[in-house]
Amino acid sequence: MNKAPVLIEGYASIFGQPDLAGDIVRAGAFAKSLQRQGGANIPMLLQHKGGKIAGQWTRIHEDGKGLFVRGLINPNLPAGRMATKLVENNLLDGLSIGFIAGGWRPDGVSGRRLNTVELREVSLVTTPMAPKARFHVIGAHAKLAA
Repeated sequence: MNKAPVLIEGYASIFGQPDLAGDIVRAGAFAKSLQRQGGANIPMLLQHKGGKIAGQWTRIHEDGKGLFVRGLINPNLPAGRMATKLVENNLLDGLSIGFIAGGWRPDGVSGRRLNTVELREVSLVTTPMAPKARFHVIGAHAKLAA
């Protein structure tokens, strides 16, 4: 029996806020990558594990706060089933980006100022590197569309 996908949204990156490694993403850093790839083509992984597709992102864009994402966790996929169980038990609400740093410069003692970022994936994680990178559940939907 197919279960309904779970609609989530949140911020995978917050502009101007240092992550736990000291990296700071500047506004506009994702623009070229998103233009080239299209937001819906970025994989939704569970815990950054390659091949562990948890669902699909239906919208990814930059706004004044950061990198906004909206997507559907698919409980009919193995990783999606695990993610759904974790979300239902309030054990999963973090987001984390997998990326290649393009243009950057050192920022003080630790970290980098990331001016250009090639986005590779956005993962659902239990412990995000950027503490404010979180998602919340909007609801369940009968089909994979947004």
